[in-house]
Amino acid sequence: MTFPLLTALALVPLVGGLVTFFLKGGTAKIFGMAVALATLALGLWAFFFDGSLAEKYVWIRDIGAWYALDLDGMAKAMVLLTVVLVPIVMLAEWDIDEDEGRWGGHAYFALALILEAFSLLVFMADDALLFYLVFEATLIPTYFMIGGWGGARRGQAALKFLLYSLAGGLVMLLGIIGLGANSAAGATPSFLMEDLAALHLDGSIGRWLWLAFFIAFAIKAPMVPLHTWLPDTAEQATPGTSTLLVGVLDKIGTFGMIRFCLQMFPEASKWATPVVLVLALVSIFYGALMALGERHLLRLVSYTSISHFGFMVLGIFAFTTPSMNGTLFYMLNHGFSTAALFLVVGFIIKRRGSADIASMGGVQKYAPVAAGLFLTAGMSTLSLPGTGSFISEFMVMSGTWQRHHWLAGISALGTVLAALYVLLAYQRTMTGPANEEVEAHFADNDLTGREKLVMVPLIALILGLGFLPKPMLQVTENTVKDTMSVIGMTDPAPVVKGEK
Repeated sequence: MTFPLLTALALVPLVGGLVTFFLKGGTAKIFGMAVALATLALGLWAFFFDGSLAEKYVWIRDIGAWYALDLDGMAKAMVLLTVVLVPIVMLAEWDIDEDEGRWGGHAYFALALILEAFSLLVFMADDALLFYLVFEATLIPTYFMIGGWGGARRGQAALKFLLYSLAGGLVMLLGIIGLGANSAAGATPSFLMEDLAALHLDGSIGRWLWLAFFIAFAIKAPMVPLHTWLPDTAEQATPGTSTLLVGVLDKIGTFGMIRFCLQMFPEASKWATPVVLVLALVSIFYGALMALGERHLLRLVSYTSISHFGFMVLGIFAFTTPSMNGTLFYMLNHGFSTAALFLVVGFIIKRRGSADIASMGGVQKYAPVAAGLFLTAGMSTLSLPGTGSFISEFMVMSGTWQRHHWLAGISALGTVLAALYVLLAYQRTMTGPANEEVEAHFADNDLTGREKLVMVPLIALILGLGFLPKPMLQVTENTVKDTMSVIGMTDPAPVVKGEK
């Protein structure tokens, strides 16, 4: 294919975002949405294109750095997630006033587009140095989106997010330098992913480099104990910003674990697996238990994500085909279900004027559509059969069972906790008697047509992927097969009853 589709896919939102900065009011919103929809069209073209889209141009020849982009199945799923969520978030945040925030409403749309461009480049990068640069670049628009709009302590939350992320990026930089040094020891230095994977960095060098990348991705994912920035950020940022942060950016963590930790350091990955599996289990239960006790709706949603990322990491390091493919599917489904939950919670909080669960109750009597969508998003979050999340979680646990019976059995208890924190949250906010303030804020104030339109594609995707998962699983299966081959693992043979 001669047309540089992947470059265009990143360039359109980047240039569109820069132009949007110089527009004002409704013009900026309309132009920004047009750019997001154009990016969606390009993303769908790339997703369904049957053939190679690879682009590779020498960048810094002396060190072997390339401007190289490509799409495998895992990258295709993440590109699809990104291009779908950005216009949905823009529509959800459409009522941001021009005078709202530190820089005006138009700047929010501009930053969302720039964040989209950098995120797409992260998922498409086929050169480690390029990956690192755009990985760090995503922090710039995200920091300003958190700090510019949201709660009273959004500045502190943005700074905490930035410090954690910069710390992870600094550790990753050491890993990038180490990869470059080992590559330079050969005849032709190169930062291309395939060339770095061929280095076979085993022993202590490979383990130290693996650790550098894993720490960075564990912060991004986020995993316990490197997670504390997420609840604070979710509490203070706008629901749209939290949607992009958790739905898209945090997926870079699990994406990077597969792309770098497993594919470049297979020996170190197997060496570290026992510790990683324990951390994954801790994340599952810590996130679920914190969500159970949380009284702030947005923080509650953030803790559910910490638990879900524990399942994803468990699926990656269980080293079976079903568990790993389940994780890739989980990454996609979690993006849509968490987006639905964050956004509908945001609509409810906007009406009530508070995110405190204790201040609500009886909302379904006055806003049945909002309550119904909250319940639907919650059912996806707890992985109800019929939703894409159920297929994902089932594949992760069944794949884990093949190799680690006890881990799969314990992790299954996390699904019970998920049902508790979702259903209790719904009971406390939507059912029961309504106080006077709930009645005053919600009477004749259900979701608007625009807000319903925001939720329609998310619910459709949640159910569509639940009832028809096979096409998406076929997209990602080649990435899983390649990764399993690189780490030298095969699925355990099934045990026939009566055999020893």
